Parts: sequence; C-alpha cells; structure tokens
Amino acid sequence: MAKIHMVLQGKGGVGKSFVAAMLAQFKISKGQTPTCVDTDPVNATLNGYQNLNVTKLDIMDGDEINSRRFDKLIEMIATTDTDIIIDNGASSFVPLSHYLITNNVPALLKEMGHELIIHTVITGGQALIDTVAGFGQLVQQYPNETVFVVWLNPFWGPIEDGGKSFEQMKAYTTHKTRVAAIVKIPTLKEETFGRDLSEMLQDKHTFAEAIATETNTIMMRQRLKIIQKQLFEQMETAAVL
Repeated sequence: MAKIHMVLQGKGGVGKSFVAAMLAQFKISKGQTPTCVDTDPVNATLNGYQNLNVTKLDIMDGDEINSRRFDKLIEMIATTDTDIIIDNGASSFVPLSHYLITNNVPALLKEMGHELIIHTVITGGQALIDTVAGFGQLVQQYPNETVFVVWLNPFWGPIEDGGKSFEQMKAYTTHKTRVAAIVKIPTLKEETFGRDLSEMLQDKHTFAEAIATETNTIMMRQRLKIIQKQLFEQMETAAVL
C-alpha cells in the first residue's frame, strides 16, 4: 500500500510547497524514494527542486480540471508501490477538490489499496481566518476515512485568535478525530535561522544540499541542521507519515 500525500489549501502563499518539499526530504532521509508531483498551474515551486525529481503535471484547462490530464495522475498512482507527494496550487484548489469528490477519487484510491493523506496549512496573521476556514471545509468535504495532517506555520504571525491556540479553536475541537497529526513549523529568529531557511528555499535546495554546501558558513549549516531536526523529529512521531 502506498500513501498518497496531497497538499491542499485554498489560500496562496501559506507554505504548501514547503510542506511538500519537507515531506519528500523526510522520506528520502528514511531511505524511501517518493514520487513528487507538482500540479500548481501558476507557481510550480516544488518543480524547482532538482534533487527531488519532480514531475510537472498540468491538470488544469482554464478554470476547469482537464479530466484526461488528471487521468494520467491516477494511472501513475495506480501502478505505484512508493509514496506519492502531490503539491497543488491555490488557483486550482476549488476545481480539484470538486473533481476529487464528485468522481469519488478517495474511494477509488482506497480500492486500489492506497491511503489518502491530506496535508493542509494553517498560518498566522491576516490569513489565519481563511486558512482555518479552509481546514474546516476540507474536513467536511472529504469522506471519514480520509486522514488529515495539519501544519502550523507561524511565519506571518502567531497562530492564535482571541487568545486561543489552533488546538483550542472550534474548527479543530469539532474535527480533531479526523486529524492524525499536527506539525508545528518552528518560529524562527528572522536575522539568523529565518534568513538561513529563506535563502535555502529561494535557492530551491534541500536541507541535505544546503548543509553539504561548503560555501555556506559553518553557522548557517549548523542552524539549518537544527531546523531540520526540529521538523523531522515531529514527523517521526507522526505514524501516518
């Protein structure tokens, strides 16, 4: 059985491609060879990671899903014996979710013996309300057997509303039985850890590449090791990954 990891969130710029890249790197660190697919029609960020061997697949035709192109993705999934990581863009979020549900794709994947795991991102700042609402909509749309992993990204600000953390918000308490794991992206000091991670992401480098690059300073590489360890330790404890 393969695990089909799909990163979905209707809000753009919240870190979906970061999540997909982290999933791929974590699995590679465990000796696995995941198949990475980038379906974002506007910002194919994941596709920029050369060392992740990403397949770019355009599943959109204007504002609609191109069923024939989407069929290629299903054929790819049907024959796989390795985990698949699919990064999806904000612009295709609504039509893709509609297509998946109306065509009973979650049930189809289950029949194939695969497990669908939906990853969604909650971020602080102005996007907090939208991303929390997006999580609630996803959980309500997908069948009960669909597994969810929530990633908390504090890059744009603290993830709290009226003094309540995400785990205290109604959207989570109502649906917490559907959430298999919560991964908390660490709050990073902007001028050191944050800058190092930002430069790594801009270069489309994996942690392994950046840490092995001798032109990066010793302390930059050390800080990246710390960030990687914080993320991977959380992912290690999430059995669903």
